[in-house]
Amino acid sequence: MGEGSSAMEPNTPPRPWLAAYPAGVPAEIEADRLGTLVELIETSTRRFADRPAVTCFGVSLTFADLRREGEAVAAWLRGQGIAKGDRVAIMMPNVPAFPIVLVGALLAGATVVNVNPLYTPRELIHQLRDAGARVLFVLENFGRTVADALPELPGLERVVVAGAGDGLGLKGSLVTLAARHLKKAVPPFALPPERRTAFKAVLAAGRRATFRPVAVGPDDLAFLQYTGGTTGVSKGAMLTHRNVAANVEQSRVWFGMRDDEGPGRVMVTALPLYHIFALTCCFFFMLRLGACCLLVPNPRDIAGFVALLRKHRFTNLSGVNTLFNALLNHPDIGKVDWSRLDYAIAGGMAMQAPVARRWKAVTGRPVIEGYGLSETAPVVAVNPPTLHDWSGTIGYPVPSTEVCIRDDAGAILPPGQPGELCVRGPQVMAGYWGRPDETERAMTPDGFFRTGDVALIEPDGQVRIVDRMKDMILVSGFNVYPNEVEDVLAAHPGVLEVAVVGEPSGETGESVVAHVVRRDPDLTAEALRTHARAALTAYKVPRRYVFRDSLPKTNVGKVLRRALREGETIG
Repeated sequence: MGEGSSAMEPNTPPRPWLAAYPAGVPAEIEADRLGTLVELIETSTRRFADRPAVTCFGVSLTFADLRREGEAVAAWLRGQGIAKGDRVAIMMPNVPAFPIVLVGALLAGATVVNVNPLYTPRELIHQLRDAGARVLFVLENFGRTVADALPELPGLERVVVAGAGDGLGLKGSLVTLAARHLKKAVPPFALPPERRTAFKAVLAAGRRATFRPVAVGPDDLAFLQYTGGTTGVSKGAMLTHRNVAANVEQSRVWFGMRDDEGPGRVMVTALPLYHIFALTCCFFFMLRLGACCLLVPNPRDIAGFVALLRKHRFTNLSGVNTLFNALLNHPDIGKVDWSRLDYAIAGGMAMQAPVARRWKAVTGRPVIEGYGLSETAPVVAVNPPTLHDWSGTIGYPVPSTEVCIRDDAGAILPPGQPGELCVRGPQVMAGYWGRPDETERAMTPDGFFRTGDVALIEPDGQVRIVDRMKDMILVSGFNVYPNEVEDVLAAHPGVLEVAVVGEPSGETGESVVAHVVRRDPDLTAEALRTHARAALTAYKVPRRYVFRDSLPKTNVGKVLRRALREGETIG
């Protein structure tokens, strides 16, 4: 599908952005000559063996450590009968075990399924069933969710449970011990002994085994990266090794990085590695350069995050608008040394102008805003690293990437006219896992991915996002799909009708609002909130409940979410 497309195919729209490219940035990358992520791992871990690859809890893993422990995980997986293409799920925040498992699963030839550790059992069951995951690696803090879901997951053969510091040796054991003493850090849970394995036991067994490399090709699936849809059903975007490797190379040439750019370069990785932004733009990009990822396990602890920034000499930082805003509002942010900051890159949600201006004033560096999606591995466009001030656009399409703006009939619109943003390039997914109908709807006949976002192209080729075509709500960079939330709320016996929309929020960009017609006149917002929390991740739970006598609808009975957002009272 899309991943095989290139900028040299017929029906190529104009590319005015090429004239605005920074000096030295090529129009194309040699996507067909790129290797796999396995080759990237093998090359970097040998070439940069003694450099720190990951730092967390004050302890570093070198590239050689990452390779050694990753091979142990790979050997164990192969010993469990995991074959090339089998799905291995990772349900962890940014702790050292995550990159070790990630490397190990890819070396074993498996397809990685990234799982949000904040999922409820219902959400976890859907994703692991859909992916057909055979093994799940989970941080013990989230073991209760897995235990609750496990009876509905007969195909999940093994659950590997890790501690917070696992993978860091003796110091890691002390980290894990400290984490277990934190109040309510690890809720009690029980897993069947025959399906549970300790991560330390996996490493020990893998080290005793012989790792035999698995032949993996560029078109093999590296990830099932789950994302929502207009129906609210989470779908797995099939990302090949070529998709992600191409996006890493596109990023490298865009930022003008040499092959050996890594010494002293440290990327503050606060966004979770299970999110495609951090996965590609932090982990694999830094791996390619021989640089270090400074993992932030809990970026919601802003005081702890600021303290971490004060302790480390870092060169790069990635985040979303809400994270930058929270950092700026902490009283100690002025004590952070920003002198070595090369760039801070933002994505996942729109950057707000006041936040961008404050960031430049505090750090002396502008925010480099970009745009991407799970389906594009993720980078589509980004502002140039030479930017002096935040631009308010998502910048220019990266090399080997075509974008165009289309109307409802599929015709390409000229610069300045808004329409649906469509993308073609080597980073575009192979399709949606097990959903050929959804894949067909998402692609144009000439191989462009339809993003569902309204945008326009400026005369010089910059892309500006105007709005979202769908009713998706973006909370701190994470997608919330109204249908899913509505289905959960509608299951409450006291609800007659419900419609969910987003409203602007200074804290999270947008927040979820539920408009409810009561069946039970005594139904309260707190009762609905309790009901929703049992089935939805916290960011999906509505922050506000509006009780109404009726919902605005069209003459055929379709609820008008637009009218709710705009405060209209159509009958």
